Order: sequence, then C-alpha cells, then structure tokens
Amino acid sequence: MADERVKCEAPAQRENDNDGDESGQKIPSGNGEAAAENQNMSKRQRKKLLKQQKWEEERELRKQRRKDRKQQRRLQRQNHHQEEEDRGEAHGVRKRPRREVTSSSLKLVVDCSFDNLMHIKDVRKLHKQIQRCYAENRRASHPVQFYLTSLGGQLKQSMDEKDKGWVNWKDINIKTEHYSEVVAKEELVYLTSDSPNVLEELDQKKAYVIGGLVDHNHHKGITFERAKELGIDHAQLPLSSFVKMNSRKVLAVNHVFEIILAYLEKGSWREAFFTVLPQRKGAVAVGQDGTTAQEKEEEDSDSDSDTPEQTEKRT
Repeated sequence: MADERVKCEAPAQRENDNDGDESGQKIPSGNGEAAAENQNMSKRQRKKLLKQQKWEEERELRKQRRKDRKQQRRLQRQNHHQEEEDRGEAHGVRKRPRREVTSSSLKLVVDCSFDNLMHIKDVRKLHKQIQRCYAENRRASHPVQFYLTSLGGQLKQSMDEKDKGWVNWKDINIKTEHYSEVVAKEELVYLTSDSPNVLEELDQKKAYVIGGLVDHNHHKGITFERAKELGIDHAQLPLSSFVKMNSRKVLAVNHVFEIILAYLEKGSWREAFFTVLPQRKGAVAVGQDGTTAQEKEEEDSDSDSDTPEQTEKRT
C-alpha cells in the first residue's frame, strides 16, 4: 500500500515541478515582483515614486485649473475695460480718436557710404541711430519715403548680428547701391552743416540726403565735399535762426531725421528743433533780433547801469 501511495504522489509532484518556464524555473506572479521591488526600494525612492504617481494622476486636474485661471483673467480684463468706458461716459469724456496718418512724398535718404571711415563701435552707434529713424518714421503722423543706401560692410554685419529682424522692416527702401544710382540727380539735396545755403522750407518733390557717419569730427566737411564732387544741391537746416547751442551744429543722423518729421507735423522749425534736440546740446531759443533771452537780460542790465552820458552817446 505504501508503494502505491508513492507512485500516485510522484506524477503530481512532477506536475508541480513543471509549473514554470521551459527551463524548469518558477515564474513569480506580478504582485510578487512589485512586492519584491518595494522591499528592495529605499524609503526615499518609495517617496519619490509615490510623488511621481500622484503628479501623473493630477495632470488633467492641473490642466483644468490653468484653463479656469486664464478665463478668469480674461473676464477681469473685460470688466476693467468696461468700467473705464463707463467712467469716461459718466464724466463726459470721449474716447480719443486714433491719429490719422498721411504719408509724405518727401524722400529722406541715409547715405551709408562712409563705412570704411568708421571704427566698429561707431558703426554700431550708427546702427542704433538708423533703428531710431525707422521706429520714428513708423509712428509719425506724416511718414516720409525712407531710403537706406550703400548698405554693406561693417554696418550690414552689425545689423545681421544685433538685429536679424531688419530684413522684415516695412515701409523702407534698403539698397546696396549709392543714392546717386537710386534717386534722380535733380531731386537730391545733401543736408550738411558746412553748406552756405540755408533750408527755409521743405520741398515734397526732393530727396534729402543725411550722411550716415559717426566720426567725432575726424572728417570735418566730408559730406559737403562729397555733395560738391557729385554736383548735387546742398543745404543746412536753419538751426542758427532759431537755436543757439553750446556745441557744434553737427547733429546725429536720427536727430536730423526726427527734426524733419517734426517739421512736417508742426509746420514750424522752432517747434521741431526744441521738440527733438537733446538737453545736453544746451539749445537756447534765439529771438528775432538774433539774441537769446539771457543775452537780452544782460544787455538790459548793462543799459540800466549806464551813466546818462553813456546813454546819450549810444542814442
């Protein structure tokens, strides 16, 4: 009987032994593996795992919260604008109309043919001045036809490195050619402080050229000489008629550009000069007699201190 029991138990034992893979090794269940892994993990690793699981579970919840906050901010902005409009109507204040823009047919040309005469630091200053000209023309009430000529060399390299968006500038004509090849000779007027001619009014049919040069007076009179060599008209702004300055009358490229824009808007050289000129230039208004207010006061003071004989001699 004992032998029979042994024989019966043997097949069952073999079945249990074969309950694994083909190599005879037993495969643990999934829960068993996870439990073993948890036992082998440190407390810090288990904490990190739980945190990651919680983060994944709350992903949709965070997304919904972001949407709610965005919608709430939008509603707050709308309510704020509505309150401002209601407040304005209550006080009889009308919304300011958008400024009308009327383009001018006048051309303003920045001559960039002096690239080889400047150090790279001065080229970068010129680049910033051109950026300013472009920005001011875009927001002007009477924008001009803006031309940038002879672009190349160090200036183009600076623009490529510091302002890659310049290739997408609008309402500007950028040329590698010299301005004399772009605009008819009879239209050209070179603006230079060395010219004996004074510009009294702007001619809408003309193209006014501004020398694109930052040289700290190392090349005095060069723009005037270039204009004479080409045989084109030249003139200086009527600065001395309205302004007395502590420094030379040579202005930065963007200052000349902005003065012309201001003149087109205001119709007054005096207003244009004092709107644009920086305080460091020490600009003082000049009266009709060619003297400043301070000089006039000094003359009056001297006159008051004169003796009767001196007064009689002057009269």
